[in-house]
Amino acid sequence: MMKASPMVPHRRRTQAPTPQKSPKKRSKSKRNYADTCCDECGSGEFAAELLLCDQCDRGFHLFCLRPVLVSVPAGSWFCLSCSSHKRPKSFPLVQTKIVDFFRIQKSSQTTKKLCLGKGHLSCSLVYVFPWLILLFSTIEIDHGHLFLIILESRKKRRRTSSLVTSKKKRKLLPFNPSEDPARRLKQMASLATALTTTGASFSNELTYIPGMAPRSANCAALEPGGMQVLSKEDTDTLNLCKNMMNQGEWPPLMVVYDYLEGFTVEADKFIRDLTIITEYVGDVDYLKNRENDAGDSMMTLLSAADPSKRLVICPDKHSNIARFINGINNHTPDGKKKQNVKCVRFDVNGECRVLLIANRDIPKGERLYYDYNGYEHEYPTEHFV
Repeated sequence: MMKASPMVPHRRRTQAPTPQKSPKKRSKSKRNYADTCCDECGSGEFAAELLLCDQCDRGFHLFCLRPVLVSVPAGSWFCLSCSSHKRPKSFPLVQTKIVDFFRIQKSSQTTKKLCLGKGHLSCSLVYVFPWLILLFSTIEIDHGHLFLIILESRKKRRRTSSLVTSKKKRKLLPFNPSEDPARRLKQMASLATALTTTGASFSNELTYIPGMAPRSANCAALEPGGMQVLSKEDTDTLNLCKNMMNQGEWPPLMVVYDYLEGFTVEADKFIRDLTIITEYVGDVDYLKNRENDAGDSMMTLLSAADPSKRLVICPDKHSNIARFINGINNHTPDGKKKQNVKCVRFDVNGECRVLLIANRDIPKGERLYYDYNGYEHEYPTEHFV
């Protein structure tokens, strides 16, 4: 394989120098960057995939790094040794700071917890059973018996539904928050840690920034062959999830840091099949504006027949937990077995939306993965863990 030509200064990080035998420092401008190698595998091949540490000048293939990088990161980059093996600085586990970070709506009615024996009744049940507040305020009843009545009522409603109908149309489910408020606070702090470390701010909606694609460009009718329409009932479920999060009821997910995978997401509680995990959000832009973008988390929003009208979601500035759910390795059987989430694009009231949905039951502690190549089959995953 032919070696790449000597690097120009402004592209210095795209290649790496051969390690020097002498510890004597030399001016970076005088280094010969044409002769390159990887500090991990020792190979000088795939020069275009080599990345230099901005401190020690050692080189690494993007695919030899753990976690793997799919493109040269914007700004400075430091290898694991130069970053001193430091874990990301944790976001303060302080309720007021977390409430402000996620812009949770402060309302005495929605933040009040209804006691139920040793546990509590969260506001998510109030959304599902809006008559519950009235019931509590008008009669006195043993709390344990009331809870059993609710469950029995739900069971009876399930029995009256047709089995054939349920097979034809499987409804999406809202997430079930952790009962312990302190645990939810830790879940939120874990996401805040990941977002602040990556320099992003929290957003739970698609954002439209001046100079990028306007909201009017997000038209599901432009999708060739049409786009799957989200039913009214499932749309209500999605809105329920959004409302719960606005009130501080959080999906049972924990963002953890792994030296091999980077930030990744795991279930902090059992999650049922067909549960809405989250919506994929970020800044909406035209694909033509992002052809040479260094971001590695862009998601297709609209694949219009006209290339100039194709849209992508860019979560590098504004995002939620979806950005940290990792992809499977499409090239190995074990990689495909790890998938427990599916990525689906829907037409929601005429606009394109992308949802991540559990495609099987997910036990507590299991990490979440989905197929990055569900549509285009263009994302390089052969080096994924």
